[in-house]
Amino acid sequence: MIKQLNNLTENELTTLSDIWLKSNIDAHAFISEDYWLSNQAAVKEAFSQASIYAYYHEDTIVGFLGMMDDYIAGIFVLSAYRSLGIGTQLLNTVKSDHQQLTLAVYKKNAAALRFYQKNHFDSQEERLDPETNESEVLMSWQA
Repeated sequence: MIKQLNNLTENELTTLSDIWLKSNIDAHAFISEDYWLSNQAAVKEAFSQASIYAYYHEDTIVGFLGMMDDYIAGIFVLSAYRSLGIGTQLLNTVKSDHQQLTLAVYKKNAAALRFYQKNHFDSQEERLDPETNESEVLMSWQA
């Protein structure tokens, strides 16, 4: 089940932050784990400004999509729940509420690039992320 979260509780913030950290470390072996750890507190604070769509398995959040306006900051799913269609369900939920969406994905994250291409996102440009010194691809989708 997918729910849009509003007025996040401390427990929800901690759960989202933990999923964000684990997912980034799993998906981005090419970026130092220290980078993700050093950004965790700031990201946790930013959750309150974002639109959060959480996927629940029973009563537990196992994945979420975070966005600001029409920009998808990321889709994060615990490793045990990946490849079950959760990311696609989250993406389809926000597609139904938006006419266009944009995002950035690391070029070395081939699985994520394929996922977004499969879901009709088009590559717009490539740029260097100054914080990680890694190439990222800007992508967009239109209804």
